Amino acid sequence: MSDIKYPELAPQGAKKIEWVRDYMPVLAALEEKYRETKPFAGLRIAVCVHLEAKTAYLCKVLRAAGAEVSVTGCNPLSTKDEIAAALYAEGFNVCGWFDATMDEYYEHVRKTLSCRPHILIDDGGDFVAMLHGEHPEYGENLIGGCEETTTGIHRLKARAAAGTLRFPMMAVNDADCKHLFDNHHGTGQSTWDAIMFTTNVMVSGKTVVVAGYGNCGSGIALRAKGLGANVIVTEVNPHRALEAAMDGFRVMKMDDAAPLGDIFVTATGCRDVITRRHFEKMKHNAIVANSGHFDVEYNLNDLAALAVEHWERKPFIEGFRLADGRIINSMADGRLVNISAGNGHPADIMDLSFAIQFMSCLYMKEHGRGLAPGLYPVPEEIDREIAFIKAEAMGLGVDVLTPEQEAYLAGM
Repeated sequence: MSDIKYPELAPQGAKKIEWVRDYMPVLAALEEKYRETKPFAGLRIAVCVHLEAKTAYLCKVLRAAGAEVSVTGCNPLSTKDEIAAALYAEGFNVCGWFDATMDEYYEHVRKTLSCRPHILIDDGGDFVAMLHGEHPEYGENLIGGCEETTTGIHRLKARAAAGTLRFPMMAVNDADCKHLFDNHHGTGQSTWDAIMFTTNVMVSGKTVVVAGYGNCGSGIALRAKGLGANVIVTEVNPHRALEAAMDGFRVMKMDDAAPLGDIFVTATGCRDVITRRHFEKMKHNAIVANSGHFDVEYNLNDLAALAVEHWERKPFIEGFRLADGRIINSMADGRLVNISAGNGHPADIMDLSFAIQFMSCLYMKEHGRGLAPGLYPVPEEIDREIAFIKAEAMGLGVDVLTPEQEAYLAGM
């Protein structure tokens, strides 16, 4: 069932997986804890997450706990061929390669789901969409699953509200250990890692426009400010607009920000945040990047229609020359810049997110058959357990409530 391109890259991928393991102490602790008891024995787990080193280590921990793991990537530009090769060399069912066409990408998703999993880990909702669309039969053994990202949660909420969601799903993205750290700190750092490394331009002194001030956008804005940028935030939510203003950022409509920005980063989860009328106003050599899950946040078709020519200026940067000579630079084909053109979130951050994934899968295995179809929060005790393990691994001292304090807080 595996489908990869470059098996000879396995040694290179193995080194990268070993490296991140040393910075993922919570996952390592779970691997050690469940290696003997193997709670997932006899279960097939399908994983559709960015196919890179941290995801590979999660797959290895799931297998150490007894699961048969099939894995694919959730974005054609984020799959790392050396990681796919390393997993293949270790006997995993793995499908995917870098820069797959959309037809190839969906074929990889299809092949991965054909294992007829008991539990799935989704990132963005493509597993769920396929199980509700062309291949419902692949869900015949499904107990339930877990969703990794904000966009996927939005899609699940829509299905749940419409009454069409056919199985229980855990909202891993909404766990405190996920969205407070992964979305804010992880996206903030990894977005600028990718932009700075790929463009080799100075951030300090630039005007940066961040579209969206949710957990991801606020982290991107904070890191841009720390790098010395003048930051503008655009928002559709008045509460978040107020929050951004009180955090010290200028807030304005995209129509007004478009002629001011040197670097634009979208992180909204919505489409057409930047369109033709905005591109028409941008400066020469403006850089546009996206940190949302799908490649719809700025409209590349609009930009291409405006351009008299476009070409690859350097890896992951395409230049679009407009009729008046201005060039607008698009990064990573509008896909997730932090992982398409970079290394993704730091291992330390993904340690929290993937530990929550592991424990949510375990919860689904133990309780999922008794749950009605729907979207469920990660139980607070799982969230807190992972946070305590991470705090201990970081050498942090965390106080514990006395019985008297617990009674006081309970109103007794």
